[in-house]
Amino acid sequence: MSDVDRFLAQPVNWLRATGPESDVVISSRLRLARNLAAYPFLSQLSPEQRAAIIQEVGEAVKSSNFLKTAYFIPSTKLTELDRQFLLERHLVSRELFLEEGKSAVVITPDEMVSLMVIEEDHLRLQVFQSGLNLAEAWRIADEIDSEIEKDLDYAFDGSLGYLTACPTNVGTGIRASCMLHLPSLVLTKQVHKVLQALSKLNLAVRGLYGEGTQASGNFFQFSNQITLGQPEEEIISNLEGVIRQVITHEREAREYLRKKRKAKMDDQIWRALAALKAARVMSSSEAIQLLSLVQVGIDVGVLEGQVNHDDLNQLFLLIQPAHLQKMNGKELGATERDARRATRIREYFSKVVL
Repeated sequence: MSDVDRFLAQPVNWLRATGPESDVVISSRLRLARNLAAYPFLSQLSPEQRAAIIQEVGEAVKSSNFLKTAYFIPSTKLTELDRQFLLERHLVSRELFLEEGKSAVVITPDEMVSLMVIEEDHLRLQVFQSGLNLAEAWRIADEIDSEIEKDLDYAFDGSLGYLTACPTNVGTGIRASCMLHLPSLVLTKQVHKVLQALSKLNLAVRGLYGEGTQASGNFFQFSNQITLGQPEEEIISNLEGVIRQVITHEREAREYLRKKRKAKMDDQIWRALAALKAARVMSSSEAIQLLSLVQVGIDVGVLEGQVNHDDLNQLFLLIQPAHLQKMNGKELGATERDARRATRIREYFSKVVL
């Protein structure tokens, strides 16, 4: 069994809906960008320098208490399907494999930490937590960063802070983000007002898979844009404060739907559930939209006791294209994936009584 295949047999811990405010906040992520002082930025790296960085990071990981049991996976050992699978689990970014040449990823067995080697920067460390838990994600990231910095000489300037390939990351090199599920704000057509207000606060809003992706299934990622001139704790505190306001707006919209549009809301939820229980072919986009309505059904009490957030979060992941193919043991065409997706969904919802 390959290291990547090991992850297929286990649920994703940060999707377990056990963290604070997990009815709205799916997960928190803390990412640090770092570069090694002895080497140029990515665009100027030679193949030999790439290999040297991977070697140095590999040695540093071995001496880290936090990462010593992690899987060190070179890009040369990853198939295209493996790469898509890791992307769907948010363990890597699209950018990690865009450049020609060697790269690598380090992943802890519980999938709460991944370290991308030679992405846009030499190192991209990410730590995940369930729910709204940015402070804990930062504590862990800071601990790992301090451990591996003992063996790695980071590019650092006394005035600017950590030096990064993109100027927007200079300073702390930190990106704090939260993935939120906001179906009630979407259904009440209030989400655009919220997003416009956030843009004025220098926060970035992206889709399910981060930069360059659009929101789907009512999932939105919110993250800081400023990394220079503010300490890490202040960046995290500011983002958390805004996220709590969004949570309040989502819950208020949910309550409005429950009280003022109950009949229409119930109809939409039960229609979505009926389609999920009966469909023989279903695309990713349709499935995510219908599952999002089912999640509303949990939140407003219509499906209380029949479906839970934890199972639904895992199902959102298991019906993604690479996961379906990995579970099948081979690559599948789009039509066959749609059929297998529908089968898996029907199997899960067979226990729910209409």
